[in-house]
Amino acid sequence: MLQAKVKWIEGLQFVGESGTGHAIVIDSDTDVGGKNTGMRPMELLLIGLGGCSGMDVASVLQKKKQQITGIDINVKGEKADTYPKKFTNIDIEFIISGKDISEDAVKKAIELSMEKYCSVKATLEGVAKINFSYKIVNV
Repeated sequence: MLQAKVKWIEGLQFVGESGTGHAIVIDSDTDVGGKNTGMRPMELLLIGLGGCSGMDVASVLQKKKQQITGIDINVKGEKADTYPKKFTNIDIEFIISGKDISEDAVKKAIELSMEKYCSVKATLEGVAKINFSYKIVNV
């Protein structure tokens, strides 16, 4: 079972600590009472999605012997106007850099992540529409 602990510091600032001992500051905008000292919870959700899918894609491409030199993932989330202001649409763009990268390998790696492996994406399924795209940069 995964575990996390979130501790209030002051104002709207918290420190979240994972069960593996890693910590991150969470805060809000100054216009709503925060001090802008950390990431917003919804930003963390997007980062979690990008990190989860990125790990899948990297793993699959490495197993396919692709000579990747970089993977950049841009994740954008559109939120509802009314509370609880959940994400309604999320776009994920994968930018894969490397030498002689196979488009088929990239497409398959991303599809496997989105359809089978990424637990964060599976958790968000049915809540937000999740779209993905990719670019390959041969260097």
